Amino acid sequence: MAINLAEIIILCLVADYVCKKFNIPGLVGMLIIGILLGPSFMNLLHNETMVVASDLRLIALIIILLRAGLELKKETLHKVGYRALLLSFFPAFIEAFVITLLGPSLLGLTRLESAILGSILAAVSPAVVVPMMVKFQKEKRGTEKGIPTLLLAASSIDDVVVIVGYSILLGIYTGGKVNVAYAIVSVPLSIIIGALFGLLVGFILYHFFDRYNPRATKKALSVIGISIISVQLGSFVESFHIPYAALIAVMALGFILVEKREKSAHEISRKLEKIWVFAEIILFSLVGASVDVRVALQAGLMGGFLIILGLIGRSIGTWSCLIKSKFTYKERLFIVISYLPKATVQAAIGAGPLIAMKSNNMDSGPGEIILAVAVLSIIITAAPGAYFINKAASLLEVEK
Repeated sequence: MAINLAEIIILCLVADYVCKKFNIPGLVGMLIIGILLGPSFMNLLHNETMVVASDLRLIALIIILLRAGLELKKETLHKVGYRALLLSFFPAFIEAFVITLLGPSLLGLTRLESAILGSILAAVSPAVVVPMMVKFQKEKRGTEKGIPTLLLAASSIDDVVVIVGYSILLGIYTGGKVNVAYAIVSVPLSIIIGALFGLLVGFILYHFFDRYNPRATKKALSVIGISIISVQLGSFVESFHIPYAALIAVMALGFILVEKREKSAHEISRKLEKIWVFAEIILFSLVGASVDVRVALQAGLMGGFLIILGLIGRSIGTWSCLIKSKFTYKERLFIVISYLPKATVQAAIGAGPLIAMKSNNMDSGPGEIILAVAVLSIIITAAPGAYFINKAASLLEVEK
């Protein structure tokens, strides 16, 4: 495993350098390195590396969400709150609806199987969107109208909504007992409980820092450690049927720190920025390694066509959420482009239906199609999406 990490670090640093020479986001190169080292091509990653890959990806995602939380401002959230709420569910709903409608004719799935596929594809990737919005926030791009904050908040809630929808549909499909009313109510509840928990933990942390005044590096490590525990606590809390949005808790923790102790929060943010250099390599290389191109090819042209139609539906939904807003045409176009990439959620739950079908002795054919299309969606949208977001950043005004 150690040699794998060394290979990943060195190759990703080289890829990052080459990409930036051509004005391409470094994460594009890291994703490509992951795909090349993974099972589709060279198959150089040991089993031990792949076993811990999901945990490493989660830790890296926690670090970038902490950085996102530390970039949030109460005044900006008030400014974009309504639009963020709309963006958190409406574009995903439209995309899922399009896939549910067209899946049977294009892929031969049933309506319910198409809805499950739609719920998987409808999630935007925080792994791609969040680090780029944090970067633009630092560069003051679009910050006057709160565009990076809008996308940070909306993309995080979007995943909560989509995963709940996926759980309901998969439960119905496999014949499990699903309380649909409770599941729907659990969406806002999980966000509220996650946010309150994150605020409480952040409140305790900044008082702890005030009392003992540890150096900034130890503060940053403490915040990372507490955030990992907060996320892992999610499965324990949910075993008592209490809805809990763990990633929202992480962002809320960062938010309360910057609101109450801005100087300390900026110190932590600078340390996290340095840690992110390593975490970014781990996150995107291992997301790339989870992509099996051979599986994606099984989706065929119809799978790719369905993904594109879903993205068109999503774009219409995103644009609709911005009607009568103060954003210019160019800013709306940037938001639409930024809301397209897929990666982390599809990598995490794409195989879920196939596993569920096999465990329930059902025909696994539809599950294989769903997995293939989910993997193909990562290939089509993750790296190209990051590239076009970076290009579209020129549409935003730099705050003076």
